[in-house]
This record gives sequence, structure tokens and C-alpha cells, in this order.
Amino acid sequence: MSDVTLQPKPSDKFTFGLWTVGNRGRDPFGEAVRESIPPTTIVRELSRLGAYGVTLHDNDLVPIGASARERDRIVADFKQALDDYGMVVPMVTVNLFYDPVFKDGAFTSSAKAVRRFAVDKAKRAMDLGHELGAGIFVLWGGREGAEVDGAKDPREALAWYREGIDALTEHIMTQGYPMRVALEPKPNEPRSDLYLPTVGSMLAFIATLAHPELVGVNPEIAHAKMAGLNPVHEVAQAIDQGKLFHIDLNDQRIARFDQDLRFGSDDLKGTFYLVSLC
Repeated sequence: MSDVTLQPKPSDKFTFGLWTVGNRGRDPFGEAVRESIPPTTIVRELSRLGAYGVTLHDNDLVPIGASARERDRIVADFKQALDDYGMVVPMVTVNLFYDPVFKDGAFTSSAKAVRRFAVDKAKRAMDLGHELGAGIFVLWGGREGAEVDGAKDPREALAWYREGIDALTEHIMTQGYPMRVALEPKPNEPRSDLYLPTVGSMLAFIATLAHPELVGVNPEIAHAKMAGLNPVHEVAQAIDQGKLFHIDLNDQRIARFDQDLRFGSDDLKGTFYLVSLC
């Protein structure tokens, strides 16, 4: 047998999130165990390892409380690092789950002021993505859900959710951005039950939007397996509907908390079928 060594290279188009490489090892029962890594350092090291690009939440790069001047300096330094190391940013997303203001949701918060703030924050993240050259804007509803269904009417919450997504597609059209939105389903965590937990529910929701042609899905392997679903079938349905705009490749043991394991580490056969499908 020949000894074959597979060396990653940019033409493979592997991208990695700043939040994955920069994960500080914090969990619900313990504080961070690793130091923060500057985004420019992550860009340099990923380039050295043969990556194609990076993806990011807005606050992975720019702190939520940054001034306009500080924001511009941070973004300029990051863009310079991208140029220096030949990296790209194909996708950006927005953090609508970490700050305490989103404790009751973002687009589905019962407070109108919070919903308005969430939409404005997402628009600014889109602006950042356009500035960095991203063509896909992913939206994960991390706190769009409930612990107790008596807290809000889910029909009303979905109407607010729809209103928020429609505002984002209107922003894309008004600004003339060559950008599309990819909604990312997840069954639970951090809320007990998240709205629109599967690819199928997301696809049905998208059909009700003002501009469904601009909105697709971003399946994540771990999220499908958390619900006990077959990720291959989830992705196949998205492809069948022409709505696979982006995909997050990782792995997961069924019915566990969100483990975010390395792609292919838990189910090698399922990984083969998924790669063959795509």
C-alpha cells in the first residue's frame, strides 16, 4: 500500500469560524480555560495550515460596545491580514444570543425595542459582511424560542420572526448587496425549544416571506443529530428545494448537548454519504 498524505490547500475551500478556532473552552458549568486569540492571528495561522478563508459573527471581530473609530480600526487591520495571507470571508453572521438584552429572544422578543435593536444589529453585521466581501449572511436563532410556552404565543413570535427576516432582505435590496440569507435550524440549546428546529420547518417558513428567493438554509450536521435526524436527508431536502445556501460541517453524538465535534469523527459512513450527496 502506498503512503498517501492529504495536505489541505486553499483550492479545497475549507473555511473556519473565528468562534471555533478562538473557542476559549467555556461551558455552562465552568469559566474559560484558554486565552483569547486575536482575529488577525487566527487568519495567519489558518492560512499557514492551508485554509481558504474564515467566517465570523460580528462580535467575534468587533466588540459590541466598540466606538465607530475603534470599529473602523479593527476592520481595517483585519482586512489587511486577509490581504497579507490571501484569505477570504465568504460568510458572516450576527450574535443575537450572548448579550443579556436577548434573554427573551432577539427577533422574537416580547419587547418591541429589543426586536428593533436586533434588526438594526443584524443590518450592521450585513454591512460588515459586505465590506469584507461575504455573499452569505447566516442567521441562527439562538434565543428564538421558549422554556415555557405560556411566556408568549408562538404564532405571534413567528410573525415577529418573519417581520425581522423581511427587514433584512429589504436591506439587501435597498443597499444593492450581492448577498443572500441562510437560516440555520437547531432543535434546542440555549432555549429548551427553539422555533423552526429543522430544515423542513425552515423551508416552510421561508415560503411565507416577502422575498423567499433571497432566503435559504444553513444546515449544521450537529444540530440535525441533536434532534435524532439524519443529516444526509436534511441536506438532501434543502438541495431538492434549491435552498442549500451554506452548510456547517461538524459532528455530534445523537441526543447530546451541542458537542461541535470534528467533521466525520462520530459517523464516518454518514460523512461519506453526505460528501457524496454534495
